[in-house]
Amino acid sequence: MPPRSTNEIRQAYLDFFRSHGHAVVPGAPLIPENDPTVLFTTAGMHPLVPYLIGETHPAGNRLTDIQRCIRTQDIDEVGDSSHLTCFEMMGNWSLGDYFKKEAIEMSFEFLTKVLEIPKEMLAVSCFEGDSDAPKDEEAAGYWKTVGIPEDRIAFLPKKENWWGPAGQTGPCGPDTEMFYWVGNGEPHGNPAVNEDDWLEIWNDVFMQYNKKDDGTFEPLTQQNVDTGMGLERTAAVMQGVDNVYETDAMKPILERVLRMHEDVQEMVKGKLNPDTLRHARIITDHIKAAVFIIGDGITPSNVDQGYVLRRLIRRAIRSARALGIEHNGSFSPNIAETVIEQYGSFYGHLAEKKKEICDALSHEETQFGKALHEGMKQFQKTVEQAGNTIDGLAAFHLYDTYGFPIEMTQELAAENHMKVDMEGFQQAFAEHQKLSRAGAEKKFSGGLADHSAETTKLHTATHLLNAALRKVLGDHVYQKGSNITAERLRFDFSHDDKMTPDQLEHVEKLVNQAIKEDLPVVYHITTVEGAKDEGAIGVFDERYESEVKVYVIGNDKLTFSKEICGGPHVARTGMLGSFTIKKEESSSSGVRRIKAVVAGGPEEIDVAQAA
Repeated sequence: MPPRSTNEIRQAYLDFFRSHGHAVVPGAPLIPENDPTVLFTTAGMHPLVPYLIGETHPAGNRLTDIQRCIRTQDIDEVGDSSHLTCFEMMGNWSLGDYFKKEAIEMSFEFLTKVLEIPKEMLAVSCFEGDSDAPKDEEAAGYWKTVGIPEDRIAFLPKKENWWGPAGQTGPCGPDTEMFYWVGNGEPHGNPAVNEDDWLEIWNDVFMQYNKKDDGTFEPLTQQNVDTGMGLERTAAVMQGVDNVYETDAMKPILERVLRMHEDVQEMVKGKLNPDTLRHARIITDHIKAAVFIIGDGITPSNVDQGYVLRRLIRRAIRSARALGIEHNGSFSPNIAETVIEQYGSFYGHLAEKKKEICDALSHEETQFGKALHEGMKQFQKTVEQAGNTIDGLAAFHLYDTYGFPIEMTQELAAENHMKVDMEGFQQAFAEHQKLSRAGAEKKFSGGLADHSAETTKLHTATHLLNAALRKVLGDHVYQKGSNITAERLRFDFSHDDKMTPDQLEHVEKLVNQAIKEDLPVVYHITTVEGAKDEGAIGVFDERYESEVKVYVIGNDKLTFSKEICGGPHVARTGMLGSFTIKKEESSSSGVRRIKAVVAGGPEEIDVAQAA
């Protein structure tokens, strides 16, 4: 029997690629460690960027893993049959090893031999070519060789079948996507002919070009393969259900929500009200996402990942309110328990942090109750200032600031014999989405490919800062997050109290002394246990492979920093120029934040090499 359950499919994927010479590496945390200019890990390739551009991976040049991901670009679409903010991506990589032929052969073998999907149910797409790169007849030829007929091969433009670069320049190339038949009747056509009948389940990216500053493309010296297969979509295919919420891992969460609403029997009978189903799905997805985010060390706040987390929890609570479910502090923890039951066997840290996760959700739920109370006061003021209609901007203010669903504002307005300017609200909402997406795209595009001299300097500076903080404040200090742009670094660390001016001055002085001494920066590869034994800083949990890189900053007389990291770093600290702390502030409970800059140093840098 082919694997059908979510757990079976996940394990079958890892086993298959292990049998084809791939090292199984653990998925990275949701908070990027080596691409700190993005909020969340949105794909399996994020943690591998340094290795895709040439760094040596400790586990070799064939890798596979299961990566938990968060994507919030379409958060307002969640509730339909396909959109998720939290999902799992199964991936395999070739770092300069095999290329198109082997990638396609392995993809086809897994689909048809392991999952036992009849090839008649499959179609594929390839890059159609343009002025930058030729039509990918090579990939299409390999698909024909394994048995995909020509009429099931679609050629699509860059928008559909090209990846990258992540920024303005960098690695990129054509991809080939695999589709499963979801239409009526016998399978026919391909995604270019009858797109709605085909569901994408897998994508193989062939990184074979480098986009240069002048916009032209040149062949890459190291050609890579980066693949991603959505676990939830694959499970839906294997289990014969038409949406991801009906799969074996997610259905119990949805049913827990509906039991609170006393509508689970209606779901079984297929008679569930569409609005009820949409709200139940929002709760299912958002609480699942919140559990994973909190499990990776983030708490609700008004900035960055904490803000996204807060928005997810509050959107779930708004849906609970719409369903008439009590939300006095116990609603979201109850749903979280089912999430942990479903995913804790594979993601062990969720089970270990169950109390911490549930406490954070309960606290946020209680706080949101207070926000709703304040929102009602604001609503009364709005009513007093309005005529017969509540202004669209005022309605949006209630939504954005106090978390009022527009449906709730409409109901309250009707009770006061008023209407809501829905056109004005939609305009304000659309503008809000436009700004949010633009911000997300800007943050995303600045992240993956940006291993410039300035960000490399600042990345190295975070290691010096971390070491200096531990020297001044104590060994309880650990990195809790970072964000690096070409202009500055932002470093979050565990510490309860506001730092004094003397402490800040001392830290800054230590970092600049290390820069002045022009200490060498080198790395070596060792085991996790070896890294522990030599005193390297790291959070020793399932996120690390059996072998890791340890970056050492120091010489025979002084070891200033020793930290597990993927890079990149400058070759010597003198390349940083000088270091200045600009601000120290609170990030969240028990976490402080420092913003700092480096100045001077060479424009061209050397990168740290193996010791």
